[in-house]
Amino acid sequence: MATVRHYHNHYHFFYTTSLKRHFGSLVAVLVILAVVLFLAFRFLTPTKPLLNLDQISALDLFEATVATFYRLTIAYTIALVLSIPLALLITSSQKLEKFLLPFFDVLQSIPILAFFPIIVLVFLKVNFFDGAAIFILSLSMLWNLVFSMVGGLKTIPQDIESVALIFKATGRKKLIYIMLPAIFPYITTGSLLAWAQGWNIIIVAEVLHNYILGGQPAQDLLGLGSLLVSASTSGKNSVFLAVILIMVVLIALLNFFVWQKLLHLAERYKFD
Repeated sequence: MATVRHYHNHYHFFYTTSLKRHFGSLVAVLVILAVVLFLAFRFLTPTKPLLNLDQISALDLFEATVATFYRLTIAYTIALVLSIPLALLITSSQKLEKFLLPFFDVLQSIPILAFFPIIVLVFLKVNFFDGAAIFILSLSMLWNLVFSMVGGLKTIPQDIESVALIFKATGRKKLIYIMLPAIFPYITTGSLLAWAQGWNIIIVAEVLHNYILGGQPAQDLLGLGSLLVSASTSGKNSVFLAVILIMVVLIALLNFFVWQKLLHLAERYKFD
């Protein structure tokens, strides 16, 4: 598809007619990945407890990797879906921004794990332990995305806003052709920060017994985070190093095949 370039003074911004295709493709890939991981997770680990580190195998490590990546992907998807309307709401008016921005800033400053014991108790009542981990991961990722997108929306030049009014680009048209392109680079950078935060939190999010009164290690979720903690406390250095290696490889693959590609694509949607 053709790319239309709009120039005004020192600004140039790429409004591509293929934006919906790009954005739609990213969403489709994310949804498909989430579904595949969900099916793999349910097939491989249907209520499987934490592994015996003395008898761990390569298949066990693969199952733990799938379980952790499933939780991170679902949590990120939830955070992304919530962050876009929140960012748009914050910047919709100066009055709302003056109230909501400091309010959310205070919320994100509170240590996320302070809520975790309560969250675990809530999900424990419905016997959905994975929900506790996914919920806390979503919260930890959310603010990185929200504040990044708010910053992106604030960079839209007034000239572009004026042109949108002249051509009556309001509502859905303004969202597709102005707002989404403006925040796309910030969604990418916010996503990088969100996933980094997720990798940090997963280490404790899967070790649920620490947050349950009288909890036992058997209540922990199978995953790389719980394996890392269990191997560290039990002195299983080979398992510990194997989990660390898997995490490093996963992060490197994501960086090369996903984030670098998105960062390159995001350059097309920046104001100069």
